[in-house]
Amino acid sequence: MRRIVQSKKLQHVRYDVRGPILVEAQRLEAEGHKILKLNIGNTAPFGFEAPEAIVADMVHNLPQSQGYADSRGIYSARTAVAQYYQSRGLTATSVDDVYIGNGVSELITMVLQAFVDDGNEVLVPAPDYPLWTGAVSLSGGTPVHYRCDEENGWMPDLADIEAKITPNTHALVLINPNNPTGAVYSQEMVRSLVDIARRHDLVVMADEIYEKILFDDAVHHHAAAAAGDDVLCLTFSGLSKAYRVCGYRAGWVMVSGPTHLAGDFLEGLTLLANMRMCANVPAQHAIQTALGGYQSVSELIAPGGRFREQSKLAARLLNDIPGVSCVEPMGALYCFPRLDPQVYPIESDEAFVIDLLRAKKILVTHGTGFNWFAPDHFRLVTLPDEEILTEAIGRIAEYLETIRA
Repeated sequence: MRRIVQSKKLQHVRYDVRGPILVEAQRLEAEGHKILKLNIGNTAPFGFEAPEAIVADMVHNLPQSQGYADSRGIYSARTAVAQYYQSRGLTATSVDDVYIGNGVSELITMVLQAFVDDGNEVLVPAPDYPLWTGAVSLSGGTPVHYRCDEENGWMPDLADIEAKITPNTHALVLINPNNPTGAVYSQEMVRSLVDIARRHDLVVMADEIYEKILFDDAVHHHAAAAAGDDVLCLTFSGLSKAYRVCGYRAGWVMVSGPTHLAGDFLEGLTLLANMRMCANVPAQHAIQTALGGYQSVSELIAPGGRFREQSKLAARLLNDIPGVSCVEPMGALYCFPRLDPQVYPIESDEAFVIDLLRAKKILVTHGTGFNWFAPDHFRLVTLPDEEILTEAIGRIAEYLETIRA
């Protein structure tokens, strides 16, 4: 039989958060080593449990969840999402503007498949959540990475965005709060980004999955509010992070702005929703309970809360390592520290994290895996409790000392 190879569509698609490094970690585990996995924001392994009311509501509705649902999502879930955005000033949002999916990841892929033609360019931040780059490529488009400025708190470089717009640019992606940097954009920054989209007739795609995970005086501003009624905006969010239900796969996309001009695109999105029949029905019943109930994440992000304290501890410990600098995150669940190239002359950051894994049994993700331009960063998940986090960063410090030596 002929050799079977992967599709050419995958030639430029990468997802290094779960790539060769994870394979090496699994090999080490098979040999009996205990690996501390700080590569993905999976809340459950670190002692974060779903709110009891969400679990109870899912269990209660299981007998009614055995059949297919509306491909756009069950009515109660879509209504809850619409009302959520109405309560945040987006009063024109209706149930028909909401699509429920198996997590934000599925919806990003569906939206881009419905939106992108071969060769279309989509502006994506660097660093980014790599699913965006991979999904643009898989849909036949060209991801064009605009720089976020580390010296300015990882804010998007507006001039760099403007410089990279061509007649073939069709959309601008925002990730706010940002994964992997933890940056939270000011209202002025969000308005400036949307204004660029407005001037160049671009669709805004706003990934806001971490919108509730904010520290200190950080405030989240919806891109849809700045987009108003004249810029088409697709807002992605869900339950995975703030409600600690990553495995439930309950996410949504909300469409706002001049939807009367997007009827053909929305018809295509509905077609793709129909083709996958429907999203996981039991998890959809969790959405109304989550959005309308007690917001337990508030305790985790307040002073003394685990999300906040662990994020600050990680940034502090990383900044204490010679030759390492880390912008303190204002939200999300990650740190994205920089390794000074003068101190750590690393040519391949993927090789660096594999060597770190083998030496110290710590699994992190290299910065170029997030489409950063140089091999001088890595991403660390801040979900372990303070004792484990201190030990993990201590092991990283020990390994970096050997490089310096």
